Amino acid sequence: MSRPAVIVLSSFVARGSVGARAAFALERLGHRVWTLPTVVLPWHPGHGRAHRMALPEADFAALCADLARAPWLPEVGGIITGYLGSAGQADAAAALVAAVRAANPRALHLADPVIGDIGAGGAGGLYVPEPVAVAQRDRLVAIADIATPNRFELGWLTGRPVETLTEVAAAARALGPKRVVVTSAPALMAGKIAAALVTAGETIVAENQLVERAPNGTGDLFAALLLSRLIGGASDEAALAAASASTFEVIVRSVKAGGRELELVDEQEALVRPMAMVDIRRLATPRRPARPSGIEAS
Repeated sequence: MSRPAVIVLSSFVARGSVGARAAFALERLGHRVWTLPTVVLPWHPGHGRAHRMALPEADFAALCADLARAPWLPEVGGIITGYLGSAGQADAAAALVAAVRAANPRALHLADPVIGDIGAGGAGGLYVPEPVAVAQRDRLVAIADIATPNRFELGWLTGRPVETLTEVAAAARALGPKRVVVTSAPALMAGKIAAALVTAGETIVAENQLVERAPNGTGDLFAALLLSRLIGGASDEAALAAASASTFEVIVRSVKAGGRELELVDEQEALVRPMAMVDIRRLATPRRPARPSGIEAS
C-alpha cells in the first residue's frame, strides 16, 4: 500500500536535483507526488545564466484551483510550498493548502521559504525580490504546520539575531509554526553543522560533519525527507535524525563522486536506509520568569 500523496509547489529544472526535482526522494519513499512548478528553468542558476519562465499568476492560480477540486484530494497527506516565481503565486498556493486541509484534516503543510542564504564570504542576502520574500512570510509560513528556513532566512523572516543556537531557537519560536526546523544552524561542536527542530517545549539538534562545496538542493531534499517521516508517523526526533542522516549521506557521496548535483538516483538507498550517524542533542528550554506573588494573570 502506497503512502499518502504529497503536493509539491516549487521550481522545476530540466536537469538537476533542486526544487521540485528533489521530490524524487518522496517517490522513492513510496509517495505519489503531484508536482506543480512555480518557475521552469533548464538548470540551477548556479550553473550559469539561462532562460527562466515563471508560470503566469493567472495560469498558476487556475491550476491550483483545479487541484483544489480534484476528486483525489483526500489522498494527499502533505503539501510542500517552496520557491515562488512571483509574489502573486502565494495567494493561490495558500488557497490550495486550505483545500488540502479541508479534504484531509490530518494533512501537513510544510513551508520551505526559499528566499536567500549566506554566501561564501559569510554575508547573507536575498536572491528573490523582496515582495516574494514578504509573500512567503505573510501568506505561506504564517499558515504552515512546519517551516524549514535556513539560518539566514529565519533571521530575515523574523528580524531577530540568529548567531547562536539559543538565538535560533528564540527566533524559531517567534516565527509562528508549531514546528520550525532551521537548517545550516550553528553546531555545538567545531567542524559540524546543525539542523535544529524547535517547538514551544523543546529544541532538538541534529549535528553532522560540515561538507565543503555541497551541491545545490540540500534544503529541498531535507524538507522532502522530513515531511515524509512526519506524515509517516515518526516522532520529531526520529524524523529529524532520519532526514539529517539521509541528506548528509547523499551530500557526502555526491561530493565524493565529483558531481555538482545531488546524486539522488545513484544514492537512493541512502534515502531509505541511511547509514550515516548524526549526533542528537537537546537544548534546555528557557523557563518563563515567575510572577511576583500577589499578581494574577490577566
